Order: sequence, then C-alpha cells, then structure tokens
Amino acid sequence: MQGVRGTREARDARDEEGPPDAGGPQDVRRPPGGPDRRTAILGAAARAMARRGVRGLRVAEVAAEARVSTALVYYHFGDRTGLLRHTLGHLGDRAERYTRPGAPGPRRPEEALRELEERLAREFQDTPEVRENSTAWGELRAEAVFDPELRGELARAGGDWVRELADLLRPVAPTAPERSLAGAAERLTVLLEGLSTRWLAGLLPAGHAAELMRGALAAEVRALRPPEAPRVPEGRAAVDSPAS
Repeated sequence: MQGVRGTREARDARDEEGPPDAGGPQDVRRPPGGPDRRTAILGAAARAMARRGVRGLRVAEVAAEARVSTALVYYHFGDRTGLLRHTLGHLGDRAERYTRPGAPGPRRPEEALRELEERLAREFQDTPEVRENSTAWGELRAEAVFDPELRGELARAGGDWVRELADLLRPVAPTAPERSLAGAAERLTVLLEGLSTRWLAGLLPAGHAAELMRGALAAEVRALRPPEAPRVPEGRAAVDSPAS
C-alpha cells in the first residue's frame, strides 16, 4: 500500500472546504466529536471502500458503520470528495505504521538495505488490515480514472511516496545521484502497486510477491551503486606490473 505518502499536516492544509447544509434538524456546526470519532469515520470509509468500491460508497453508510451522524461526517470532511481525500491520507498513515520496522537511526548501507527489504515485504502481509488497506487504495486508484479531482490527490500522494522511498534508498547507495534515486523509487512503487493488485486478486501468493519485490530492489540497488573494482589475486600485481 502503500504505502504512504505525505504528511497529515500537508494534506490538511489542502482541505479548504467548509461543511455543506445537510438539511433537517441536525446542526452541522456542532462541535466535532474529537480525534477518535474522526478516525472512526475514516476507518469506516476504508472498510466500505474495500467491500463495495469507491462508486458504491455512500456517506450515510459510512456514518452508520462509524456509529455517528451523517452531519458529523459532513462537519469533519465537508462533502463526499473531502471524505475520499482524507481517507486516502488515512490509508497512507496506516501503511506507514504496519510497514515501518522501527525508529530509523544511523546505519551502514547493508543494514539500510535489509531494513528497506523488510519494509517493502510488509506490504504483502496476509492480514485483514493490510488486505483492507491495499484493496481500498486500489479502489481509489481505479476511481481516479473517472475523477480528475481524486486523480490530483493520488498524484500528490504518489509523488510523496516516491520521494519517501528515494530517501530510504539514499543510505543504501550514498553516492547515487538524486535523479537516479528518484527513478529507482518510482519504478519500485509502480511495481509494488502492480504486484499488490495481482496478490489481492488471488493471482499471486503473498510470499512470491514479496520475493519478486526483493529481486527488483536488488536489481535497482546494483544499478545505483558504483561497480566494484575486480579483485587482483595476491602476487599477481607484482608479476603484471612493468619492470622499473
């Protein structure tokens, strides 16, 4: 999933919409239900997307699943598009939690490579949370074909994900140019999304998907690192060197 994928502050800064008039006796200007209610709404939206897809998503259904009023959903997210946008960020935040192996710290290139391998492999954990997250992300990506506004949000999230992965590749290949790191990161994220789609469709076992991801990472790292000089056997240098 994806992992990814932009800070919550940056996403919230883009949310400029006010609540619509929901009608009826409910007052959408009531105080918000707090972070727990907000998170519950986003979790309910993710579950609904994973079950029915984005086109089948209804605000009333999300409210019922989150056990809140429809007016409260509108209060927090403005409209259905705002709900989709923030759910996209919620999916990225969840993927960040279940893929991050631990607090990063100074490490050698091979240690950084092992950590990155583990992080990418965690995208294919066969657990309800990962399956739901990856399915909902895929549904949002498919809906973007028909929704230009959502397409823009996904493009920004994808760009954030590529930059994040490039940052993780930097300690693995410290001498690689920034452009090369960005290219490798973009190829890896595209491959991960494709493998995830096949895995979720039952066309690829999770273990094999993770193995293919590790192979692709290894190939990218070989291309990013400078070639090693051939090792000369002991005594050969003296024999091959010209006489003084």
